[in-house]
Amino acid sequence: MSGIDVGEELGARAAQARALALLRIRSRALAVAILPAAVAVVLFAADAQGHLAGPAWDAVRWTVLGVAVVVLLVTVLVAVSVARARPAMSPTVPVPEEGAPDLYRLVRDLADRLDVPAPSAIALTPDCDSWLEDRTHRALRRGPGASLRKGPGVSAEAADTAPVLVIGSPFLWWMRVAELRAVLAPVVAGTGPSAHPDIAAARRFVRGLDAAIADAAAPGRGPVRGAPLAFAGWVARLLLRACRGHAAEMERCVAAAASMRAQTVDYGLRIAAQEQVGLAYAGWDRLLTRVALPAWRMGRWPSRLDAGVVSALTELSRRDRLADGFALRLGERPACDLLEEPGVADEAASLLAARLFHGGPAESGPGWAPVDWQQYPDEVVDRKWRSEAARLHRVLDTLGVPRASAADPAVPTLARVMEHLAGPGGPGGPGEALAAGIGAAVAREEAEAPVHGGGQGQGGQVQGAAGSDPADDPLDLWGPGPLPLFPLQPPRTGTELLADHVAAMVCCAAVDTAGAAPGLDWLDGPALLVGGERRADLAAPVLSLVEDGDPDPLLSWLAEVGVRSDKPVRLV
Repeated sequence: MSGIDVGEELGARAAQARALALLRIRSRALAVAILPAAVAVVLFAADAQGHLAGPAWDAVRWTVLGVAVVVLLVTVLVAVSVARARPAMSPTVPVPEEGAPDLYRLVRDLADRLDVPAPSAIALTPDCDSWLEDRTHRALRRGPGASLRKGPGVSAEAADTAPVLVIGSPFLWWMRVAELRAVLAPVVAGTGPSAHPDIAAARRFVRGLDAAIADAAAPGRGPVRGAPLAFAGWVARLLLRACRGHAAEMERCVAAAASMRAQTVDYGLRIAAQEQVGLAYAGWDRLLTRVALPAWRMGRWPSRLDAGVVSALTELSRRDRLADGFALRLGERPACDLLEEPGVADEAASLLAARLFHGGPAESGPGWAPVDWQQYPDEVVDRKWRSEAARLHRVLDTLGVPRASAADPAVPTLARVMEHLAGPGGPGGPGEALAAGIGAAVAREEAEAPVHGGGQGQGGQVQGAAGSDPADDPLDLWGPGPLPLFPLQPPRTGTELLADHVAAMVCCAAVDTAGAAPGLDWLDGPALLVGGERRADLAAPVLSLVEDGDPDPLLSWLAEVGVRSDKPVRLV
């Protein structure tokens, strides 16, 4: 037996040992619950045989019987609550086999090479991660779904109990086919330990406790229903606290065993592929925070986020000489070619990303429309600048700041903003008041925006079924909590908001008076183009004005670009 086989066997045995420890905790809890009933049976049996007679023992017998009945009723209540609680399911985009036959074939072949059961289905997540997810709970098996059971040697029972393979959608667009197979090898290898009955039972037990706790914490329960659920949640929390260490160690051993098994498949390529994982995550994070978030705040959602990852990382490879070699990979076959309709899959994942990270609606509407990358500068960047400039002038009107144009007092100008911030009292006076006013205006507008819950339709699947049944929405399985589930950025301070609004006003003035244009930088988001080149030196002069009340750096910048601060600016 090789060293790899020995390591895998040791990891599997350690995982099974931890699983048995978890099941023993469950057994002990059950034993404690039935102990009063067992004592009551012994006492009544003794009475039937003429032992332990007398009024005192009769009182003890009936008291113990009453306690046993109460404990059994409570045990049934807790057991039913744990059994009926719906485990959380990761929000994903389902991938039916007819929509990605090559991808299913790759995963099936990989499972055969690893000698493990194939995953029951494939789904995409708008994140840079991949994992196996058990969806065998009856509440999670709604709809026909997709299955890998067509593979040779895979029984229908195994296909029904095998976990779902969740793949990060950015991987499909950035990675090549061989790299994706290498990255998925240790993930698919995890279906082997997942098929072990003890490990599967232990995982179901832990997931049930976690679901019961979440169910008890859900708002909107009345006192009649809320009190029993709260008690069941308290018991589940005690059990979960006792299980936490064993569960974490079990999962660590399962991952170690799967990793050892996967070393027999594309091990050399896995090292290079892991570098692509880190690079994809960096590009994805920049794209979400710098590019997608401004669009989401404007009521638009980029419909090709995964394709944008490729553009962002290509731009990174152009700027960073350490990444020069990555651009050469673009000549190889991308993993997204394994999908029949990669554009439809990208759009569905992009909409789900908007829901997860921003809390947008499940479907497009008048205030929530898709935008492609060619339209992004005009429909997102320009609108963002002009809406922020308009908000800035509305707050100035509220503060009673006079217009700077003597010829037409009604027109908004950049000079009005600069004169106010550089006026008497310095930035501590007019700057803080203006920042507070903008912060209040932004908070008020966000509070008035419609709240989008998680119980709406999926809004599109890989096969193009837009607006699926609300009962099949995976976000609904996360409970009634607010969206977004994973906010990208903390709330901005008043000074940050003020700097953003002043910069937006400068950009509007540059577009209207100096022939500049809005643009898109794949790594930094909205950009100002002057003469076709991006100007990235505006932040420092704006901060000097906002924080120090010093207009000279900004005046020099305006003169260099040719911006007229006294000219009117078009607002939305």
